[in-house]
Amino acid sequence: MIKKRKVEIVVVSDVHLGTYGCKAKELVQYLDSIHPKILILNGDIIDIWQFNKRYFPEPHMRVIKTITSMLANGTEVFYITGNHDEMLRKFKGFQLSNFKIVNKLVLPLKTGEAWFFHGDVFDNTMKHSKWIAKLGGKGYDLLIMLNNLVNWVSCRLGKGRIKFCQLVRRNGL
Repeated sequence: MIKKRKVEIVVVSDVHLGTYGCKAKELVQYLDSIHPKILILNGDIIDIWQFNKRYFPEPHMRVIKTITSMLANGTEVFYITGNHDEMLRKFKGFQLSNFKIVNKLVLPLKTGEAWFFHGDVFDNTMKHSKWIAKLGGKGYDLLIMLNNLVNWVSCRLGKGRIKFCQLVRRNGL
């Protein structure tokens, strides 16, 4: 068994389980290497906007199983709601053992208080034009699927991987 690194607080955000761009395998690998006292899931862990019951692969399920295992081993888990999982906001205050759903979190630390909240509280698009944000999410998911197809072909031809999202961000498209 691998010795896990003990840490006080770990914050994980914007995992977007249920989407093609999710890095679930990498997240599980990281979570398997640590034993946090507190795990803060800072919004958009499950992408309810993009959720499709036909696409929730095994690595995505392993993320949930790993977090459940952490709960069983004494880790306190706070799920802060974000914009892609905003429907969970109606469950604010829900608590089951050491799992809590909150909209924001204030934790006392040795150096003072630390405030945690998802960044969508500052997003004007979310406040005034949610449909644009949702359209952008669909476009991003489509870009990831297209990128996966192009990379499959590129690898078969002996070329390197291409990162569409980096190209889009770099060129401001």
